[in-house]
Amino acid sequence: MTFWVIVSTAALVSMWGLAALAALNAARTARTPQGAIGWVVFLLSSPPLALPAYLLFGHHRFEKYRTAWQSAQDEVQSLQSMADLRSPGPVATPIATAPFQAVSGFQVCGGNGFELLADGETAFEEMFRTIDAARDYLLIQFYIVRDDTLGQRLKQHLIAAAERGVAVWFLADPIGSHRLSRSYLADLEQAGVNLMDRSSQRSAKYRITLNFRNHRKTLVADGRIAFTGGLNVGDEYLGLSKTFGPWRDTHVKLTGPVVQQLQLTYAQDWHWLTEEPILDLLTWQPEMSPEDRAALIVPTGPGDTTETGSMMFFSAIAAARQRVWIASPYFVPDFDVIAALKHAALRGIDVRILVPEGVDHYLPWLASFAYFDDLRRVGVKVLHYTDGFMHQKVFVIDETLAAVGTTNMDNRSFRLNFETMALFFDQDAARRVAAMLENDFAKSRPLERALAEQPWPLRLFAPVARLLAPVL
Repeated sequence: MTFWVIVSTAALVSMWGLAALAALNAARTARTPQGAIGWVVFLLSSPPLALPAYLLFGHHRFEKYRTAWQSAQDEVQSLQSMADLRSPGPVATPIATAPFQAVSGFQVCGGNGFELLADGETAFEEMFRTIDAARDYLLIQFYIVRDDTLGQRLKQHLIAAAERGVAVWFLADPIGSHRLSRSYLADLEQAGVNLMDRSSQRSAKYRITLNFRNHRKTLVADGRIAFTGGLNVGDEYLGLSKTFGPWRDTHVKLTGPVVQQLQLTYAQDWHWLTEEPILDLLTWQPEMSPEDRAALIVPTGPGDTTETGSMMFFSAIAAARQRVWIASPYFVPDFDVIAALKHAALRGIDVRILVPEGVDHYLPWLASFAYFDDLRRVGVKVLHYTDGFMHQKVFVIDETLAAVGTTNMDNRSFRLNFETMALFFDQDAARRVAAMLENDFAKSRPLERALAEQPWPLRLFAPVARLLAPVL
């Protein structure tokens, strides 16, 4: 009996000692003060739960991941000039572009076109037509691909393209698409589609881990046409889910030099995951669009040396003079973006945040309520979309900047996921996106009750869920 008491005591002391060491490491290396506080409190209050979580998600893993990412990108960095040298020179814009270019690593360029695709059926029909018309190659990437009716349609279009001699590269995030059947991938591989060989990803250096997900949604055809936005491949994105009902999402069709920017982002992802260079197999001579819009692709990810996702939103909000309208399914931003939103509202700017009334991921939805009171107090309008589930990632600034892409308004998108936003520095684009959002506002209700007036589960658990903001 005495022996087991000694063993148990030693184990307990060791566990607390390891937790204390991990807490010191978290305080030293965490990317944000709130992240440091969260880890320290969690580790010291609940070592049995916190230690495994820290080993999996802790900042020490992030540093190794970022170092590996930077090393891999150095090998293709010289090829960035392909997207820059072959695009038009600097263009005049009504808003300062330097912060966005610094975040992106690309240059704002003219000669671009865009088409808003504001529902799943329209977007996928346009994507399928583009796949069917491709002559040389297709680059396909989605966070979620399901083996359902829509997933099967995508597969058949890709197989048909491969069978007529089009080179096809296909990426699906291992976490988001963990339920994708082996037979689905086998059918693609048998048709000659290039896939990431997950079984060969033995080194952590080349593995997208549970915490660092590739959330991008990209389609590039022949280096001439591209798509990005909020839509994944699943029947629910067509509004066929009994749980979610109508699905409100936005994709964008791109033409012009920004296609090369999105293409290079895909090629970097492919190289990172497979160590296979595909740059020489792609077209790098841009085809100018008669629309001649100024545009920029902003790719962000956990390997970036600065807080690129957060800085993109901060720069946009800081530049606003009349309005900041943001639509996001999840609202768990960092303190800097919250401060920027509050400051904009205090300057008299029309600040509106559109979020869904429905829930698909409970913790982010719950945590968002802990932010709304402070924002509403200074004049920010919070609206809940009520006509089904809203999943779009869109913002518009004044009559000068519009953005559509994959970045949610949360810390996970800001710091942990690989994301892409297409920015248009163009008055007509801003008007079109604003008109689309006005239609969404008409199908929404304003949040009028403070957190203290909400049902007791919200009052009790929203502040608790907010503690997890660094990883939500």
